[in-house]
Amino acid sequence: MTLSPLTNADLHCHSVVSDGGCTPEELALRAREGGVQLWALTDHDEVGGVAAARQAALQQGLAFLSGVEISVSFAGQVVHIVGLGFDETHPALLQGLADTRDGRGPRAREMAAGLAAVGIQGAYEGALQHVGNPALISRTHFARWLVEAGHCRDVPEVFRRFLTEGKPGFVPHRWASLSDALAWIHGAGGVAVIAHPARYKFTPNEELALFTDFKAHGGQAVEVVTGSHSASDAARYAEVALEFGLLASRGSDFHAPGESRTELGSLPDLPGRLQPVWMALQDRVSYPS
Repeated sequence: MTLSPLTNADLHCHSVVSDGGCTPEELALRAREGGVQLWALTDHDEVGGVAAARQAALQQGLAFLSGVEISVSFAGQVVHIVGLGFDETHPALLQGLADTRDGRGPRAREMAAGLAAVGIQGAYEGALQHVGNPALISRTHFARWLVEAGHCRDVPEVFRRFLTEGKPGFVPHRWASLSDALAWIHGAGGVAVIAHPARYKFTPNEELALFTDFKAHGGQAVEVVTGSHSASDAARYAEVALEFGLLASRGSDFHAPGESRTELGSLPDLPGRLQPVWMALQDRVSYPS
């Protein structure tokens, strides 16, 4: 298999190892059925599914890149940094991810207490029913339970009413620093990518600071085409990629059937003038025989 700028690459999705609804094996099948040619599993702060995902991808005839999505605190917000093409057994990376995960359990109990204060009981136990990995319990698991229990019609309604800043159940968490996350990714031989930049509520100066600091710490790429980006978002961040000399990435951010706005493999191509991140990672790709 030879990669090209037009390769159908989906380099951002989640399995039950973090907050997705499918196993790595189910995702590999879904990716192949969706026409994906190069795939990466990018679970939140966890690489425990990478080995199974690689094996399943190769069995499905897909090329594969190791991946992770690291939660970072920047300017008072949570920013996600995707790592691609690294050694998932690298000790410093594993330790950093473990340290980042450690606060999720206590945070989840505080979230449940906040929901209980407005009359919603049993949220922690309910969220656990949707968790594949208890160390990675997250707002998504609470949201699924709130829908299942009839408190909200769907996940978007959950985040309009609960679990966001100023709403019941919101609890901030201190994540990794930008410099630490990039050091872990680079130390393990990977490339760092700013995920879905249009989702962040930064002022223009804060966004400039994010991209400037990211570049200063060796960041190499930005997600231009992704499930939560509109066409105008993609055009804007294509220009940002060119301005900062960044490679461009592409990924659906698929979590679960019926829940995610974009299916694996269904994204439009990157704008042609950009340099795809996967072309710089060809020597780190696992190819099917």
